[in-house]
Amino acid sequence: MNAANRQMSLIAFMQAQNCTNYVGSWRHPASMSDFLTPAYYQRIARTLEDAKFDMAFFDDRLAMPDIYGNDHRATVENGIRTVKIDPCTVLMTMAAVTTHLGLGSTYSTTYYEPFHVARLFATMDLMTGGRVAWNVVTSFNDSEAANMGHDEHMEHDARYDRADEFLDVVTGLWSSWEDDALIVDKASGRFADPDKVHRLDHAGRYFRSKGPLPVPRSAQGQPVLLQAGQSGRGIAFAGRWAEVVFASYQTREAGRKQYAALKGAAAAAGRDPNLMKVAPAVKVIIGETASMAEEKREMIAALAKPIDSLALLCEVLNVDFATRPYEEPFTDEELAGVSWHSLRDKVIQKTGKKNPSVRDFVEASGRGTINESLTISGTPTQVADQMEEWFSDACDGFVVAATEIPGSYEDFARLVVPELQRRGLFRTEYPGRTLRDTIGVPAPPLRRSPRTALEAAE
Repeated sequence: MNAANRQMSLIAFMQAQNCTNYVGSWRHPASMSDFLTPAYYQRIARTLEDAKFDMAFFDDRLAMPDIYGNDHRATVENGIRTVKIDPCTVLMTMAAVTTHLGLGSTYSTTYYEPFHVARLFATMDLMTGGRVAWNVVTSFNDSEAANMGHDEHMEHDARYDRADEFLDVVTGLWSSWEDDALIVDKASGRFADPDKVHRLDHAGRYFRSKGPLPVPRSAQGQPVLLQAGQSGRGIAFAGRWAEVVFASYQTREAGRKQYAALKGAAAAAGRDPNLMKVAPAVKVIIGETASMAEEKREMIAALAKPIDSLALLCEVLNVDFATRPYEEPFTDEELAGVSWHSLRDKVIQKTGKKNPSVRDFVEASGRGTINESLTISGTPTQVADQMEEWFSDACDGFVVAATEIPGSYEDFARLVVPELQRRGLFRTEYPGRTLRDTIGVPAPPLRRSPRTALEAAE
């Protein structure tokens, strides 16, 4: 699709828990509270598919935020992302009531084995008719490490080194079966062509895996790969692997720079940058008039509590803010040891302080508030205007985050999507059946292992 008739991707930012990525959402008087039932997620799925969204994507973490004060009590009492049910299972309940909506789930490269992830996502992709995506993450939280039997999380760049090899193995296993390997001829008794099913025989620094994967390929070839790394190492990783990148922009100028950096990383990895979709997170608050939208925004902002920010910052930085003075600057050594590099760098840049304090992290990050990521508010026309401006030169679409469930998605589907469609910026029908059909990114070519190359030579 050329620049003149580009259409944006729309992705719903989901959580399999008591709130959306905005903690205060569960406190909203209009939010549903049946988040432990399939009906909760299926209602959202139907709304998103009716609006022709690309996909619903589930963020996830393997622990509740409990580093602040070394205790889970404040998290539990205040509902700060306390519940975390398995998003892969939830994804399948949504698949059962939809036929086109893409469905993505987070799964860690730090605490699982590649064969398990390859089989799980390949199976889900088959069971959904080719609509699944895997959000590749490197876990960085000490509570996650403790839950998974480790003393501490891996160092930042080491996590990405492991993740690179993890993806080598998973994509190699996904290439075990050629597209036409299955025969299933009852008359001859021939089930599949053994020359088209291949072992991997991977032996690397972190992993060993023989293969073949005992799961044939799906209608879309293999699951779509999602990624959200924002650090220098994360951008390089995205450039090599990601087909959809979830970005975090504070300003359009910063967005243009990051957009160019991500596309450049894809080109540097020998890929077509047009086959990488970049979508920043955005909260959308809609009113019949601009003043009504502003009133809604103020009400939603007031749902946040100070403890939300503290608990969520401690979770991603692996630092207990309860043990240090609010105004005391972090030392160089302490800053070097925090887990989320891009958040640390954002706070340093925004405050202009080489050694920010707890206060600086709380105020500059916006963590736990509606100001953490881009928030657009206004009438449907005003919202569409702003999205169109960003889409023109800073992104390929948006990851829409809800501030109430299901109202945020229902308002967006009912009021904003028709305006985007009227402008030709968003589809009116799905172009095919698979997620790759929807996002316009074909499956990468089958990977050839050393054993397969030897077989070909013979």
